[in-house]
Amino acid sequence: MSSVRRPLLTATAAGTLLCALWFVPSANASQDTPARTGTSESTTTQVTQQAKALSEATSEAAGDAGQLADTGSPDTTPYVIGGTLFLAVGAGFVVYSVRRERLEF
Repeated sequence: MSSVRRPLLTATAAGTLLCALWFVPSANASQDTPARTGTSESTTTQVTQQAKALSEATSEAAGDAGQLADTGSPDTTPYVIGGTLFLAVGAGFVVYSVRRERLEF
């Protein structure tokens, strides 16, 4: 009886994990809407210019030439290779378990 429930529990756990991962937010550093509403444009521009000047002064003092929120395209090659490897290992486990079940171990 427990061997009948095992695939059902495995499928339920996998489905639950996939549904949970669906709601994980992405880590984008861009902002689609303005941060504040109801403020005058001149105040916002002045604050932005002050923040930019402070940021430039700080980066010059620290010698940091990098950008804060660099949203360039990442290299996905390791993730594709790793995902393919895990998929192959998982398929190997499935084949092994089916073979073992047919041999009645």
